[in-house]
Amino acid sequence: MNNSDFHIDKKARLSMSEESKNNNDTQEVFTNVGDQVQSVDNTVRQTGAADAEGHPVQEVESMCMNCHKNGTTRMLLTRIPYFREIIIMSFECPHCGFKNSEIQPAAQIAEKGARYVLKVEDKKDFNRQVVKSETATVRFNELDIEIPPKRGQLINIEGILQEMITDLESDQEERKKLQPELYQKIQEVIDKIKSYINAEPGTLPLTVSIDDPAGNSWIEYVPGEPSHKWAMYEYNRTAEQNVFLGLISADDVAKHKQEELENKKQATDANISSNLNKKDEPATVVGLSDATEIENLENEVQTFDATCSACYKPCSTHMKSVNIPHFKEVIIMSTVCDHCGYKSNEVKTGGEIPPKGKKITLKVTDPEDLARDILKSETCGLNIPELSLDLTPGTLGGRFTTIEGLLNQVSDELHTRVFTQTSDSMDEETKTRWVAFFAKLQDAIDGRVGFTIEMVDPLAASYIQNVYAPDNDPNMTIEEFERTFDQNESLGLNDMKTD
Repeated sequence: MNNSDFHIDKKARLSMSEESKNNNDTQEVFTNVGDQVQSVDNTVRQTGAADAEGHPVQEVESMCMNCHKNGTTRMLLTRIPYFREIIIMSFECPHCGFKNSEIQPAAQIAEKGARYVLKVEDKKDFNRQVVKSETATVRFNELDIEIPPKRGQLINIEGILQEMITDLESDQEERKKLQPELYQKIQEVIDKIKSYINAEPGTLPLTVSIDDPAGNSWIEYVPGEPSHKWAMYEYNRTAEQNVFLGLISADDVAKHKQEELENKKQATDANISSNLNKKDEPATVVGLSDATEIENLENEVQTFDATCSACYKPCSTHMKSVNIPHFKEVIIMSTVCDHCGYKSNEVKTGGEIPPKGKKITLKVTDPEDLARDILKSETCGLNIPELSLDLTPGTLGGRFTTIEGLLNQVSDELHTRVFTQTSDSMDEETKTRWVAFFAKLQDAIDGRVGFTIEMVDPLAASYIQNVYAPDNDPNMTIEEFERTFDQNESLGLNDMKTD
């Protein structure tokens, strides 16, 4: 998992029965592939989406785009393990024999784009399931091959590579006769792809990434595997990506950029004019009065006009400065768009960049420790060894909550994005590992087991509340460390000029 928004979360804990009740409507429409197959074999038991005759597969007569006669489109509403609901569609024309199949996400376009990265380290990793939407780009780094967005697919890693080989081999016989040099180069690429599929010595690992600005693609995650093998990153879409998804028009983007340029020009002209009018006046320092707290902006929520990054319409951003005792001042910002419903929350720490990073280790030994405030910045990685939980920097974004709230957010994210307990098509070993993981996580949330939180932040912008302050906390240690070159590079500090 890895650049999402921060949230202040102190909501009441939901029981499993309440969670099940909330998901009943969705589960009535979208059921697992195993349930769908069973409903076909057993006509008495009807599960999932059904037509008037009780068939789980919907059939619709539609026009063939090849011969323009009527064919049949079949649709299956199903749930993918570790992911979400999708619609599998296939078309077949009895007149010309044309066939086509694709998938469509049943969920709406996500609030942010998503990029999944998988390191294929052995042959069995090629069986990892992949949901590739029609807006996703697939890249194989070591092969230096990129597949642009095309039709949606439910496939595995090996299937993507085999499709690539099929496409390259389709005209090889003609190339061999007419363009032998081009034939040889393409054949070398085909042989290289096959060597990776066969996991020949010296080929693996192979890095696979899927970048989907709609956030509706996915690579299968296996619980308990090393953290370097699988990662998910979220990001804010650019204006061009919003145009590509059809969320806004290119004219809106051009108009917004033109307005920005005009506003900047007006602000610049106003500053120059103001400076010219005051050049003969004595210099004065204007500051806020200490008379009231409102004038000091300490207890006031500031609201200012902004532009929605999703639809580019006017919206409001709320900002509040909060002084965390024995730490530093942070700024909490919240943006809500009334036009498209876009929401964004984030927390920023003030001050200069510290010369060293910071590692905070807390041993949670009492249920009351779960109520401690915790600030996890976007650059902070979090590890809980007892729970086999490792959040790389960027995962969950910046969060200011409690320890219990953070664990609940981790559980919610895993249930919505990675794991679904209602699936029956996963192997028993994998399901057992997931159930054991969530059981340990729930024990930690309920305060039944102790655990250790390790937070490593290169910018020293994270914090765990010290309930013994100003004295030292016997269960917490804080260590400073020198940032590595790679950490400075990822933070953009190596190229920063301060002279």
